[in-house]
Amino acid sequence: MRLIATPSAGTEWIEPEPSERLRISFGGFQGPMIAESVVGAALYFCKAFKLSADMQGQRKWARIKISEKLSSLYRKQATILGFGKIGREIGRVLKPFGRRIVGVKRTPCPPPPYFGEGDRVATVEALPEILKTTDHLIFVLPGGPGTSGIFTREHFGLLPPHCIVYNVGRGNVYREADLVEALQDGAVAGAYLDVFETEPLPEGSPLWGMDNVLIQPHLSAASPQYLDLFVEELIGKWESLNKSAE
Repeated sequence: MRLIATPSAGTEWIEPEPSERLRISFGGFQGPMIAESVVGAALYFCKAFKLSADMQGQRKWARIKISEKLSSLYRKQATILGFGKIGREIGRVLKPFGRRIVGVKRTPCPPPPYFGEGDRVATVEALPEILKTTDHLIFVLPGGPGTSGIFTREHFGLLPPHCIVYNVGRGNVYREADLVEALQDGAVAGAYLDVFETEPLPEGSPLWGMDNVLIQPHLSAASPQYLDLFVEELIGKWESLNKSAE
């Protein structure tokens, strides 16, 4: 056996082969679909779509009430915590909205070509300073012991109260109780959550009943093209593996 391939982007559930004779391949094609989910969630909050739908259901022309809840993506800072392949793709898709992109990595890397004035890549040491100016915080971190609890209650306290939190990575990166507290106390304005500490999310979780939370059941990368994209990527990796063996 030369290759084990999975469409999952998460690397925490397959142990590497110590001898490196067996390659383990994880999916890297999900970026565009996950970026669509993040953009959709950002617009859901910024354009008060839930309130609009509620008012529509009540047949109310609540123009003033809805307008008071509106905000814009333009000239706002999106901090992407986990600036790997998927994180960079999310930044690329968000950039045309006039966003300022700050990618955060554990190790430095060159900026992607779409970066402009005001955009930057920073390391986690700069996180406390970055959080204070963050309007949208997007978690794209992998699972595993290296990221467990990396974002603390104190970190939530540094965010502006209008900040929206998104998690499309893994649910172990913060204590869910700390996120719930931040949402209840108004330390953050809302959250789009696709991943959780325990999946499926228990029916007793307070997150289910929060009006400022949008929940999806771990499917931010779901798409009718999912399998086709995985096979296309797998073919390219297999061809590359064979070439390197020649």
